[in-house]
Amino acid sequence: MTIVVPEKYHAKKALQDARVQCIDQELALKEDIRALKIGILNIMPQADRYEYSLLHPLGRSILQIEPIWIRLQKHQYSSTSHQHLEELYLYFEDVISQRCLDGLILTGAPVEDIDFSKVLYWNEIKEILQYARKNIHSVMGICWGGLALAKILEIEKVVYPKKIFGVFQTTNLNKNHPIMGDHDDVFWCPHSRHAGIRDDVLESEAKNGSINLLAYSNEAGYTIFESNDNRFLMHLGHPEYNAHRLVDEYNRDVNLGRKDVDPPVNISLENPQNRWRGHRNEFFGQWIKYIHDKNQSK
Repeated sequence: MTIVVPEKYHAKKALQDARVQCIDQELALKEDIRALKIGILNIMPQADRYEYSLLHPLGRSILQIEPIWIRLQKHQYSSTSHQHLEELYLYFEDVISQRCLDGLILTGAPVEDIDFSKVLYWNEIKEILQYARKNIHSVMGICWGGLALAKILEIEKVVYPKKIFGVFQTTNLNKNHPIMGDHDDVFWCPHSRHAGIRDDVLESEAKNGSINLLAYSNEAGYTIFESNDNRFLMHLGHPEYNAHRLVDEYNRDVNLGRKDVDPPVNISLENPQNRWRGHRNEFFGQWIKYIHDKNQSK
């Protein structure tokens, strides 16, 4: 369980306290281990604070992971320290000119109720994803990131009148799948989104052979699916969230005066408890193993 981070990385102690071993780049280069290079296109608000949410499950893998943080040219990052971005983040064209990525994560973003064509950085995201589908073993899209991957597959999202918000029981649809196979038959997962994809649309795409459906929730619909070439893995939930994140988002929405957001269901606002940690660890762990196995078979 080793992850490569800068020597003075701000979340290093928190990761170590969570039993994730951290080493710096210089030490990693001395070891006779090829770290898996995972690009992370992080467009979440307060991107620096969100980093831990991904590094914790990635760092639980038995494989050595080197996260490559990626920023966009067209995104303002108004809630993130620009000094932090300058010190840690690279532009995608610089990443692919310097190193080969084994995997790529596209995070969520609070723009799921906005048409893709009106998202300022959509064309940049689209170019990155089109390149990634041809050149990177697997791309994981989380929440809006999953909707963006679906859009590249020409599967359109719909905006909901009410936000899907809470923790939902989810059924594993493919117990023989390399990533989903060792999941529980039924597991819990948090969701926080104003948009999604209609069940009948995804069922039609699956029938036509363009995607594989992997998980379903009665309340949240098909939540995990993949492209038929296995390059795009879409998770419309937020398995990486900690127990307090949904409560924080609800309080934010209340303070903003949003009337289309009810309190998150199946979680206490006073004493939130994490019942999806097992799903998170299994999902990220098996995704990393899948990428490693793809590398080995090249």
